[in-house]
Amino acid sequence: MKSKLTTLLLALTLSISAQEDTKDYSKQVTTLDSTIETLYTVISGDAGVERNWELFRYLFHKDAKLIPSGKTKDGKHTARYMTPDDYINNSGNWLYNNGFHEIELHREVHSFGNITQVFSTYESYKSLQDKNDKEPFMRGINSIQLMNDGERWWIINIFWMQESEGHPIPEAYLPKN
Repeated sequence: MKSKLTTLLLALTLSISAQEDTKDYSKQVTTLDSTIETLYTVISGDAGVERNWELFRYLFHKDAKLIPSGKTKDGKHTARYMTPDDYINNSGNWLYNNGFHEIELHREVHSFGNITQVFSTYESYKSLQDKNDKEPFMRGINSIQLMNDGERWWIINIFWMQESEGHPIPEAYLPKN
């Protein structure tokens, strides 16, 4: 009897402990704005700052894809499909070692029912603290597809392209002065 009681108390203690360790990220996905702001915040940080990958994963639907586009060496346009975990494995160390701050400049939003398409123009810096880092090293547009399931927002896909000399960001997708 004592052994069963000890086992039950241990299981209850572990269950309570596990519940205390579970973080509640629900406020980060209650609105479209909070979801997109969290996306930019969670991947941003100075060199040596670990990202909150648990929160990053929480933003995405279980079947979500992150899709960078670009050109191959022979000039063909291509897209690479990644899961959130693929992104973490491919980019996590680089973000940690180099520093990366992605700042949203402008947003165009189109919604129908529970789906939303966001064109989000961004610029990127290695550090926001370094006074020499005044010009972004990269700019582009994130095409973010989201779904609201009635309880929260889910990122379904992010498809992005960096600005280049041949493809500057159109004025329509830059901040209005």
